[in-house]
This record gives sequence, C-alpha cells and structure tokens, in this order.
Amino acid sequence: MVYLPQLQRLVPCPTGPLQVSPSSPTTSVPEQPLAHSAAPLLSLVIPTYNEGQSLGALLEALGQLLDEVLPGRYELILVDDDSPDLTWQQGLALADRYPQLRVIRRQAERGLSSAVIRGWQVAQGQILGVIDADLQHPPEILKSLLEAMAQGADLAVASRHVEGGGVSEWSLARRVLSRGAQIIGLLLLPAVVGRVSDPMSGYFLVQRRAIAGPVLNPKGYKILLEVLGRGQIQAITEVGYVFQERQEGRSKVTWRQYLDYLHHLLRLRARGRWSKLHRHFPLQRFIRFGVVGLSGVLVDMAVLYLLHSSLGLPLTRSKLIAAETAILNNFIWNDAWTFADISLGQRGWPARLRRLLKFNGICLAGLVLNVLILNLIYNWVLGQRWPYLANLVAIALVTLWNFWLNLKLSWRVTQVK
Repeated sequence: MVYLPQLQRLVPCPTGPLQVSPSSPTTSVPEQPLAHSAAPLLSLVIPTYNEGQSLGALLEALGQLLDEVLPGRYELILVDDDSPDLTWQQGLALADRYPQLRVIRRQAERGLSSAVIRGWQVAQGQILGVIDADLQHPPEILKSLLEAMAQGADLAVASRHVEGGGVSEWSLARRVLSRGAQIIGLLLLPAVVGRVSDPMSGYFLVQRRAIAGPVLNPKGYKILLEVLGRGQIQAITEVGYVFQERQEGRSKVTWRQYLDYLHHLLRLRARGRWSKLHRHFPLQRFIRFGVVGLSGVLVDMAVLYLLHSSLGLPLTRSKLIAAETAILNNFIWNDAWTFADISLGQRGWPARLRRLLKFNGICLAGLVLNVLILNLIYNWVLGQRWPYLANLVAIALVTLWNFWLNLKLSWRVTQVK
C-alpha cells in the first residue's frame, strides 16, 4: 500500500514534445518540497523497467556518494515504464529514506531514451544526467564526471574505451556486435559518433543549456547519440569505467535495440544536423600515419612485383600476399611511432597482440575494398594494362578508411583486470 506522503513524491509525467526547458520548471515540483532549501545543481535520471531487485542497492550507493560530494544539491528522478514488478512503487516506498528522490510512473509511453528526456523535463538542476538502475554503471564514477563538469565540460561521458575503462566478462559475440555497431556509426555519422570513444554509453552528464531548446527525437536505447547530434556540445570530457555484469534481473538488449540504433543513425544523417558539428582533426598523427603508409606502399609494390612479375603468380594472389606483408610493416611502425603515446600505456605482448589483431582486421576489411577496386580499374578501366598504377589508385582510396577506424578502435583500452 502506498501512503499519502509517498504519493506526494509521485510526479506527473510530462506530455507533448520531448523538449528540455532552458530554465528549471516550476509546475512539476511536488507539493512537498525536497529536503534541501537550495535549488539542486545535479538532476540524475534513473530510467527503469523491472529493476526492483537492484533499486535499493543503487539508491544507497548514490545517496552515500552524492551526500558527500553534493550535500543538499542534487535530486534523483526515477522514471519507470509501469513495470510489472512495480518498480515505481518500490521507489515510492524508499522515498522517506531518500528525500532527494522523485518518481515518475509512465503509462502511455515506452522506451529508455524518451524516459530520460521526460525525467529531464521535470528536473530542477543545471546539470542533467542519466545512470542505469542495474548497477552495471559504477556510481563512484559520478565523482569524476562531476569534476569534469566543474572544469567547464558541456558533456562528461563515462566510457569503456579510454584509459581505465573496459568490460568485465563480455562474450566474443557481444564484443563483435558492440564494435560492429560503432564502426557503422563512424561510417554513417563520423562527425557525431567520432566525437567520443563510446557513443553507445548510457552513463553521462550534460549541461542543461547545451541541450535546451531543440525538440529531441530519440530512438531505442542510445540517448547519447541524440544529445551529440542535436545539442550544442562544445567541450567534452571522457572518464574511463569498467562495465559491470548484471547482478539482478535480465538484460534488455535484443536485436530490436540494434535495429533501433541503425534507424537512429540514418535519421540523424538524413536531417543533416551532423554537418554542423566539427571535430579537431589530428593532423600530426595523420601525417605520421601517412608516412608509415608510404613505407607500406613501397613494401606492397616490391612484394607485388616479385610475386607477379618475377615469379608469375596471378595478380589477385600476389596482391593479397603483398598487402598482408605491408600491413605487418605498417603496424610495427604505427605502434612504435604514430600511436606511441598510447602504446606506452598498454605494455606487454598480450596488449600488443590485441592491437595487432584489431589493426589487421580493419586493414583486411580495407584490403577487400582494395582488391575490388584494383581489379575493377585494371580489368575495366585500364584494359588489363598498368597494374601498378591500378594498385596505387586502390591504395589511395582506402587510406582514409584505415586511418579513421584505426584511430578510433585499434589503440583503445577495452579490457581490464
């Protein structure tokens, strides 16, 4: 049974466009004010669906941490999609213990991303945030995220792919799906997805002023894509965290979420908003990558000449062997020079082997394009003449592919003890 004092913590769910106000709302504040007198600085939204088993532990951890770093200056907003396990009622039952907690019960809408925005619409803080309720996002990382915001960040993202980040016990299939989704994002929306190392993170803080105004239109679980694509985000800070395995309940990640993610990418691209976002191009690193690439061209050409012209092997077979030899040459020099600052922080042969496998995989994907282009130009454009010119053109066309994906994926920290 829910008693009246608890019901006063139940906030009506906003309706209408998914739009965040530039200033704190006044109409959605509960009749009984929060325990603190000053307006909260941080409003942290917790979207839930059947998370009653882990809710108590999460609120206890958040309360202990935030009472220390932001005493009386924060609020927790639980947005529940009318869970069958009555998560929203469990939140109300805990409201007396956690006076900073408010609860929204959504009955007419579904979806994590829209739940987050509905929570932000009733939020009173100038810093808005989101954290999962299943304890896969370590609450202690909030301290580092808040420090980043205090230093002027518009967006502070908890990332699995920077120093100090990783995943605990993911299967190979899940790792492949996660990386594949990121690669698709980089190809479709490089100016949006490429701004952060972990664009699928659901754990971040953002300044209200950076996302206030535009009507948001998220799809699926990846609310960060919408924030990056439609917000006025300038300064970004990333903080490493280790993604934990779920202790209670069941994962909600299904194939439908991957399809929603792809749909969201295509929709953002179609609107053309991504073109307004600019990211500093790493020119020095690109020049080094290009110099190493030139050495790879020489290796590729020399091996191709030896195998095709001297030994008489077929062109395609010669090209495959030549390209793999060049890939090994390029990895050695890139690891020791182009990305030396990152490699020094990932010492040891196991880490080096992981980088080599990722580098090789990306370059082999480029090699498929390279071979197709080579044969197309050699057989159809040049009339089976000048194979080395055709090879040079093919190499030039896949250089950007190799640089961009290796910059984002090959020298990332993805596994920690």
